[in-house]
Amino acid sequence: MAEKTINIENRRASFEYFFLSTFTAGIVLSGTEIKSIRAGKANLQDAYCFIENDEIFIKSMNISQYSHATFFNHISTRDRKLLLNRNEINKIKVKLKDVGLTIIPIRLFINEKGLAKLEIAVAKGKKAYDKRNSIKEKDIERDMKRKF
Repeated sequence: MAEKTINIENRRASFEYFFLSTFTAGIVLSGTEIKSIRAGKANLQDAYCFIENDEIFIKSMNISQYSHATFFNHISTRDRKLLLNRNEINKIKVKLKDVGLTIIPIRLFINEKGLAKLEIAVAKGKKAYDKRNSIKEKDIERDMKRKF
């Protein structure tokens, strides 16, 4: 049985941030939310993570409402809890003490067991000249691929 793999990426994040370290976290979801994710109806563009009471939450991740649901449908942009080990949360908290660092979601995917996972990164924002360098490197790489 061929299953469609779900891999929803935040492409803008690699352009806007330097990734210092990445973590894979589970997400606490309701029934209609996982059905929408399996249909590929999620968006990570404006999402970010924050720590509250030694727990990590993701804010403004948009999971569209499930079309076949009744009145038990979910709220599309609610805060969702992320599931990480205590050691991972402590590592993230220590890194966030530096000025200018944030937690951003990179990728939302479904693993081989059928569970929704979110890849998050502790990241530092790029300056304008860093973004120009990123564009320049992509152009050079694209030109090299065309030549061969």
